[in-house]
Amino acid sequence: MGKNDKKVTMDELLASEAEGLRPLIAGETVEGKILSVKKHEILIDLGARGIGMVSRREASFARDMNVGETISASVIDEEMPDGFVLLSFRKAAKDKSWDEILAHMENSEVIEVVPFDANRGGLLVEYEGVRGFVPVSQLSAEHYPRVGSSDKDEILQKLNSLVGKPLKVRILDADKKNNKLIFSEKEAVKDGLSERFDKLTVGETVTGVVTGVVDFGVFVNVDGIEGLVHISEISWERVMNPNDYVKIGDEINAKIISIDKDRLSLSIKQLTEDPWIAEVNQLKKGDKIEGTITRITPFGAFVQISPAVEALVHVSELGQGSDVDPEKVFSLNERKQFKILEIDPASRKISLSLNETKKK
Repeated sequence: MGKNDKKVTMDELLASEAEGLRPLIAGETVEGKILSVKKHEILIDLGARGIGMVSRREASFARDMNVGETISASVIDEEMPDGFVLLSFRKAAKDKSWDEILAHMENSEVIEVVPFDANRGGLLVEYEGVRGFVPVSQLSAEHYPRVGSSDKDEILQKLNSLVGKPLKVRILDADKKNNKLIFSEKEAVKDGLSERFDKLTVGETVTGVVTGVVDFGVFVNVDGIEGLVHISEISWERVMNPNDYVKIGDEINAKIISIDKDRLSLSIKQLTEDPWIAEVNQLKKGDKIEGTITRITPFGAFVQISPAVEALVHVSELGQGSDVDPEKVFSLNERKQFKILEIDPASRKISLSLNETKKK
């Protein structure tokens, strides 16, 4: 060993001794050997810094501890009236947990948590002794509570079904000072979703499970990717209530009609032939047909010719002048006879005339 090596070693010894003589600071972590384990207290030898004591409230932490064992603890009070240094195992463990948590966040690691409770805002979890939260907005498509009309009780019911089930998450925000820990399941599955998205193409047929039925459509989980079947893509018929067609938990096939940033737009109806085309092919301009009034507007009325075919009779074709009020001519669900004026397959429009049926 050279002269410089000896000097370095001596410097280290002196630094170590100086550290041992430095006054303790509340909040710092120290190491010491266990002197005794009693029912109401644990005494720890801190060397030149004196004797530390862990109070009876934390005695449960010492169940597996033995005399002579080296252990870490946090300083709560540097010097109590009896001369002991008040220490905490719990705080030391929590500090260590926060160090691990911050390292996990910095490395963007995927970890596992198990929710122990839920509220309408999300899931309550605990990781390494630190309590955290998974907001509803950070749940994956598989677990996001899709419910109609934002029913809060139904949302809570769905969140409660996740309590006790392991979730893969990433740490979204960790603030030790404010004891704030936020997790995201959505971020944890993002990498895998990217690869799955790359394998999907517009026009492809996929299979998924219905996760939510709302006024404007149906949410579908396709291998962890969220898809939406808009109400207009559920059936070729006019859909008034998506619940009449599918229920949560149903497995369905759908066609991909567009791929957005993090969601698929799907169609159920496009997997079948458009009955409008088949039925309209049986009609021709000039035909007289019967239909049911389904909607009345200031500019005319919509007429249901069949479940798949709807037509429009314009106010100008009512035969009662330009100022006529369609509501005085028609009643909802009334059946009347009309004449076909025009069929436009490209725009899926059929124009009717009430006036023409009155002409000889």
